[in-house]
Amino acid sequence: MSHLWQKLTSLNFLRNESFGETVNGQRDGSGGQPLLEQGTLSYLEKLTGRPCRRVMLYRTALMHRSVLHDLPRNIEHPESNQRLEFLGDAVLDLLISEHLFKQFPTSDEGHLSNNRSKIVNRKSLAVFAHSLGLGEHLIIGDSADKQRIRTSESALADAFEAMVGAIYLDQGIAGAERFITYHVISKLDLHRIVEEEYNYKSRLIEYAQSHHLPSPLYCVVAEEGAEHEKTFTIEASCRGVVLGRGRAPRKKDAEQLAAREAMSLLDTHDPFGPQASNQE
Repeated sequence: MSHLWQKLTSLNFLRNESFGETVNGQRDGSGGQPLLEQGTLSYLEKLTGRPCRRVMLYRTALMHRSVLHDLPRNIEHPESNQRLEFLGDAVLDLLISEHLFKQFPTSDEGHLSNNRSKIVNRKSLAVFAHSLGLGEHLIIGDSADKQRIRTSESALADAFEAMVGAIYLDQGIAGAERFITYHVISKLDLHRIVEEEYNYKSRLIEYAQSHHLPSPLYCVVAEEGAEHEKTFTIEASCRGVVLGRGRAPRKKDAEQLAAREAMSLLDTHDPFGPQASNQE
Protein backbone atom coordinates (compact mmCIF):
# COMPACT_ATOMS: atom_id res chain seq x y z
CA MET A 1 0.00 0.00 0.00
CA SER A 2 3.01 2.32 0.40
CA HIS A 3 3.27 2.79 -3.39
CA LEU A 4 -0.38 3.81 -3.55
CA TRP A 5 0.05 6.22 -0.64
CA GLN A 6 3.05 7.90 -2.30
CA LYS A 7 0.92 8.56 -5.39
CA LEU A 8 -2.06 9.80 -3.41
CA THR A 9 -0.04 12.35 -1.44
CA SER A 10 0.54 14.28 -4.68
CA LEU A 11 -3.15 14.73 -5.51
CA ASN A 12 -3.83 18.00 -3.67
CA PHE A 13 -0.71 19.56 -5.14
CA LEU A 14 -1.66 18.54 -8.68
CA ARG A 15 -5.22 19.83 -8.32
CA ASN A 16 -3.80 23.32 -7.80
CA GLU A 17 -1.78 23.22 -11.00
CA SER A 18 -3.15 25.47 -13.76
CA PHE A 19 -4.08 23.81 -17.01
CA GLY A 20 -5.97 26.85 -18.31
CA GLU A 21 -9.63 27.64 -17.79
CA THR A 22 -11.58 27.39 -21.03
CA VAL A 23 -15.00 28.27 -22.41
CA ASN A 24 -16.55 26.43 -25.37
CA GLY A 25 -13.24 24.77 -26.14
CA GLN A 26 -11.13 27.95 -26.19
CA ARG A 27 -8.83 29.59 -23.69
CA ASP A 28 -10.52 32.49 -21.91
CA GLY A 29 -9.80 35.65 -23.85
CA SER A 30 -7.47 33.87 -26.25
CA GLY A 31 -9.54 34.35 -29.39
CA GLY A 32 -7.57 31.40 -30.78
CA GLN A 33 -8.66 28.20 -32.44
CA PRO A 34 -10.74 25.73 -30.42
CA LEU A 35 -8.61 23.37 -28.36
CA LEU A 36 -10.81 20.43 -29.40
CA GLU A 37 -13.22 19.82 -32.25
CA GLN A 38 -16.88 20.23 -31.40
CA GLY A 39 -17.51 16.54 -32.03
CA THR A 40 -14.88 15.59 -29.48
CA LEU A 41 -16.23 18.12 -26.97
CA SER A 42 -19.74 16.69 -27.35
CA TYR A 43 -18.33 13.20 -26.92
CA LEU A 44 -16.50 14.20 -23.73
CA GLU A 45 -19.52 15.91 -22.20
CA LYS A 46 -21.63 12.83 -22.89
CA LEU A 47 -18.86 10.61 -21.51
CA THR A 48 -18.42 12.58 -18.28
CA GLY A 49 -22.03 13.66 -17.86
CA ARG A 50 -20.98 17.27 -17.24
CA PRO A 51 -19.83 20.31 -19.26
CA CYS A 52 -16.07 20.38 -19.80
CA ARG A 53 -15.05 23.51 -17.88
CA ARG A 54 -11.31 23.04 -18.32
CA VAL A 55 -10.98 21.80 -21.88
CA MET A 56 -7.18 21.95 -21.85
CA LEU A 57 -7.21 19.10 -19.32
CA TYR A 58 -9.18 16.85 -21.64
CA ARG A 59 -7.06 17.84 -24.62
CA THR A 60 -3.98 16.83 -22.65
CA ALA A 61 -5.62 13.53 -21.66
CA LEU A 62 -6.10 12.72 -25.35
CA MET A 63 -2.60 13.84 -26.39
CA HIS A 64 -0.54 10.77 -27.34
CA ARG A 65 3.20 11.19 -26.84
CA SER A 66 3.84 10.61 -30.57
CA VAL A 67 2.76 14.24 -31.18
CA LEU A 68 5.88 15.46 -29.41
CA HIS A 69 8.15 13.56 -31.82
CA ASP A 70 6.81 15.47 -34.83
CA LEU A 71 7.41 18.99 -33.51
CA PRO A 72 10.64 20.99 -33.94
CA ARG A 73 12.72 21.30 -30.80
CA ASN A 74 12.75 25.09 -30.91
CA ILE A 75 8.99 25.52 -30.33
CA GLU A 76 6.95 24.96 -27.21
CA HIS A 77 5.62 21.41 -27.08
CA PRO A 78 2.17 20.51 -25.81
CA GLU A 79 2.10 18.19 -22.82
CA SER A 80 1.39 14.52 -23.52
CA ASN A 81 -1.03 12.56 -21.36
CA GLN A 82 1.67 10.79 -19.33
CA ARG A 83 1.46 13.00 -16.21
CA LEU A 84 -2.34 12.86 -16.20
CA GLU A 85 -2.00 9.10 -16.58
CA PHE A 86 0.03 9.02 -13.36
CA LEU A 87 -2.65 11.01 -11.54
CA GLY A 88 -5.54 9.00 -12.98
CA ASP A 89 -3.80 5.79 -11.96
CA ALA A 90 -3.76 6.97 -8.34
CA VAL A 91 -7.40 8.12 -8.40
CA LEU A 92 -8.50 4.87 -10.03
CA ASP A 93 -6.58 2.82 -7.44
CA LEU A 94 -8.21 4.80 -4.62
CA LEU A 95 -11.77 4.43 -5.90
CA ILE A 96 -11.46 0.74 -6.78
CA SER A 97 -9.76 0.08 -3.42
CA GLU A 98 -12.61 1.79 -1.57
CA HIS A 99 -15.21 -0.18 -3.50
CA LEU A 100 -13.49 -3.52 -2.81
CA PHE A 101 -12.99 -2.58 0.85
CA LYS A 102 -16.75 -2.08 1.23
CA GLN A 103 -17.81 -4.95 -1.02
CA PHE A 104 -15.63 -7.61 0.65
CA PRO A 105 -15.50 -6.77 4.40
CA THR A 106 -13.94 -10.12 5.34
CA SER A 107 -11.07 -9.99 2.84
CA ASP A 108 -7.57 -9.24 4.12
CA GLU A 109 -5.12 -6.77 2.60
CA GLY A 110 -3.49 -9.38 0.38
CA HIS A 111 -6.77 -10.48 -1.19
CA LEU A 112 -7.95 -6.90 -1.66
CA SER A 113 -4.70 -5.92 -3.34
CA ASN A 114 -4.75 -8.98 -5.59
CA ASN A 115 -8.35 -8.37 -6.62
CA ARG A 116 -7.64 -4.71 -7.34
CA SER A 117 -4.79 -5.70 -9.64
CA LYS A 118 -7.20 -7.91 -11.58
CA ILE A 119 -9.39 -4.88 -12.28
CA VAL A 120 -6.80 -2.10 -12.66
CA ASN A 121 -4.45 -3.63 -15.22
CA ARG A 122 -3.49 -2.64 -18.74
CA LYS A 123 -5.66 -5.20 -20.47
CA SER A 124 -8.81 -4.33 -18.48
CA LEU A 125 -8.32 -0.59 -18.84
CA ALA A 126 -7.79 -0.97 -22.60
CA VAL A 127 -11.07 -2.89 -22.82
CA PHE A 128 -12.89 -0.11 -20.93
CA ALA A 129 -11.32 2.53 -23.20
CA HIS A 130 -12.22 0.58 -26.33
CA SER A 131 -15.83 0.19 -25.21
CA LEU A 132 -16.01 3.98 -24.81
CA GLY A 133 -14.53 4.67 -28.25
CA LEU A 134 -11.70 6.62 -26.64
CA GLY A 135 -9.18 5.63 -29.30
CA GLU A 136 -11.15 7.45 -32.01
CA HIS A 137 -10.53 10.76 -30.26
CA LEU A 138 -6.81 10.40 -29.47
CA ILE A 139 -4.56 13.17 -30.80
CA ILE A 140 -1.72 11.38 -32.58
CA GLY A 141 1.41 12.57 -34.39
CA ASP A 142 1.28 12.64 -38.20
CA SER A 143 4.30 10.36 -38.58
CA ALA A 144 2.88 7.66 -36.29
CA ASP A 145 0.76 4.71 -37.33
CA LYS A 146 -2.52 6.26 -36.20
CA GLN A 147 -4.67 3.20 -36.76
CA ARG A 148 -2.29 1.00 -34.80
CA ILE A 149 -2.13 3.44 -31.88
CA ARG A 150 -5.90 3.89 -31.76
CA THR A 151 -6.27 0.15 -31.12
CA SER A 152 -3.09 -0.27 -29.06
CA GLU A 153 -3.68 -1.76 -25.61
CA SER A 154 -0.98 0.44 -24.10
CA ALA A 155 -2.22 3.69 -25.69
CA LEU A 156 -5.85 2.97 -24.76
CA ALA A 157 -5.00 2.10 -21.15
CA ASP A 158 -2.85 5.24 -20.82
CA ALA A 159 -5.62 7.42 -22.26
CA PHE A 160 -8.22 5.91 -19.93
CA GLU A 161 -6.10 6.67 -16.84
CA ALA A 162 -5.33 10.16 -18.16
CA MET A 163 -9.05 10.78 -18.68
CA VAL A 164 -9.73 9.79 -15.06
CA GLY A 165 -7.04 12.29 -14.01
CA ALA A 166 -8.60 15.05 -16.14
CA ILE A 167 -12.08 14.40 -14.74
CA TYR A 168 -10.69 14.48 -11.19
CA LEU A 169 -9.04 17.85 -11.76
CA ASP A 170 -12.11 19.28 -13.52
CA GLN A 171 -14.95 17.78 -11.46
CA GLY A 172 -13.27 16.67 -8.25
CA ILE A 173 -13.37 13.24 -6.62
CA ALA A 174 -17.18 13.08 -6.92
CA GLY A 175 -16.96 13.45 -10.70
CA ALA A 176 -14.23 10.83 -10.94
CA GLU A 177 -16.29 8.48 -8.77
CA ARG A 178 -19.36 8.94 -11.01
CA PHE A 179 -17.28 8.14 -14.06
CA ILE A 180 -15.61 5.06 -12.53
CA THR A 181 -18.86 3.76 -11.04
CA TYR A 182 -20.69 3.98 -14.37
CA HIS A 183 -17.94 2.99 -16.79
CA VAL A 184 -15.95 0.48 -14.70
CA ILE A 185 -17.63 -0.84 -11.57
CA SER A 186 -21.08 -1.30 -13.12
CA LYS A 187 -19.51 -3.35 -15.95
CA LEU A 188 -17.70 -5.79 -13.67
CA ASP A 189 -18.66 -9.21 -12.41
CA LEU A 190 -16.67 -8.82 -9.21
CA HIS A 191 -17.26 -12.32 -7.91
CA ARG A 192 -16.06 -13.84 -11.17
CA ILE A 193 -12.97 -11.62 -11.08
CA VAL A 194 -12.24 -12.59 -7.49
CA GLU A 195 -12.33 -16.27 -8.44
CA GLU A 196 -10.33 -15.84 -11.63
CA GLU A 197 -6.62 -16.58 -11.57
CA TYR A 198 -4.81 -14.68 -14.29
CA ASN A 199 -1.36 -13.84 -12.88
CA TYR A 200 0.75 -16.27 -14.87
CA LYS A 201 4.04 -14.90 -13.56
CA SER A 202 2.98 -15.76 -10.02
CA ARG A 203 1.85 -19.21 -11.11
CA LEU A 204 5.18 -19.81 -12.85
CA ILE A 205 7.09 -18.81 -9.69
CA GLU A 206 4.91 -21.17 -7.62
CA TYR A 207 5.60 -23.99 -10.08
CA ALA A 208 9.36 -23.39 -9.86
CA GLN A 209 9.31 -23.34 -6.07
CA SER A 210 7.20 -26.49 -5.78
CA HIS A 211 9.58 -28.33 -8.14
CA HIS A 212 12.73 -27.01 -6.42
CA LEU A 213 13.75 -25.00 -9.49
CA PRO A 214 15.43 -21.58 -9.60
CA SER A 215 13.25 -18.53 -10.17
CA PRO A 216 12.20 -17.99 -13.80
CA LEU A 217 14.12 -15.40 -15.81
CA TYR A 218 12.68 -12.96 -18.36
CA CYS A 219 14.89 -11.74 -21.20
CA VAL A 220 14.12 -9.17 -23.92
CA VAL A 221 15.07 -10.89 -27.18
CA ALA A 222 13.71 -8.25 -29.60
CA GLU A 223 12.57 -4.62 -29.73
CA GLU A 224 10.66 -3.36 -32.73
CA GLY A 225 9.21 -0.01 -33.80
CA ALA A 226 9.87 3.67 -33.16
CA GLU A 227 10.68 4.90 -29.67
CA HIS A 228 7.04 5.82 -28.92
CA GLU A 229 5.62 2.68 -30.57
CA LYS A 230 7.97 -0.06 -29.37
CA THR A 231 6.94 -3.69 -29.20
CA PHE A 232 8.94 -6.01 -26.96
CA THR A 233 9.46 -9.75 -27.36
CA ILE A 234 10.41 -11.48 -24.12
CA GLU A 235 11.35 -15.07 -23.37
CA ALA A 236 10.66 -16.80 -20.06
CA SER A 237 13.22 -19.42 -19.10
CA CYS A 238 14.24 -21.55 -16.16
CA ARG A 239 17.51 -23.41 -15.73
CA GLY A 240 18.46 -22.47 -19.28
CA VAL A 241 15.29 -23.91 -20.82
CA VAL A 242 13.10 -21.49 -22.79
CA LEU A 243 9.53 -22.10 -21.65
CA GLY A 244 7.55 -19.37 -23.40
CA ARG A 245 7.63 -16.21 -25.44
CA GLY A 246 5.44 -13.09 -25.29
CA ARG A 247 5.14 -9.99 -27.48
CA ALA A 248 3.49 -6.72 -26.36
CA PRO A 249 4.01 -2.92 -26.26
CA ARG A 250 4.83 -3.09 -22.53
CA LYS A 251 7.54 -5.32 -21.05
CA LYS A 252 5.31 -6.36 -18.13
CA ASP A 253 2.56 -7.47 -20.50
CA ALA A 254 5.05 -9.36 -22.66
CA GLU A 255 6.34 -11.12 -19.54
CA GLN A 256 2.79 -12.16 -18.59
CA LEU A 257 2.24 -13.56 -22.09
CA ALA A 258 5.54 -15.43 -21.93
CA ALA A 259 4.61 -16.84 -18.51
CA ARG A 260 1.17 -17.87 -19.82
CA GLU A 261 2.80 -19.78 -22.68
CA ALA A 262 5.21 -21.32 -20.19
CA MET A 263 2.38 -22.52 -17.94
CA SER A 264 0.59 -23.98 -20.96
CA LEU A 265 3.74 -25.96 -21.73
CA LEU A 266 4.29 -27.09 -18.15
CA ASP A 267 0.67 -28.23 -17.80
CA THR A 268 1.31 -30.93 -20.42
CA HIS A 269 5.06 -31.51 -20.42
CA ASP A 270 8.04 -31.60 -18.03
CA PRO A 271 11.00 -30.11 -19.94
CA PHE A 272 13.38 -30.56 -17.01
CA GLY A 273 13.16 -34.32 -16.64
CA PRO A 274 12.45 -36.40 -13.52
CA GLN A 275 15.74 -35.36 -11.90
CA ALA A 276 14.72 -31.69 -11.70
CA SER A 277 12.44 -32.12 -8.71
CA ASN A 278 15.29 -33.68 -6.73
CA GLN A 279 17.75 -30.84 -7.35
CA GLU A 280 18.06 -27.64 -5.31
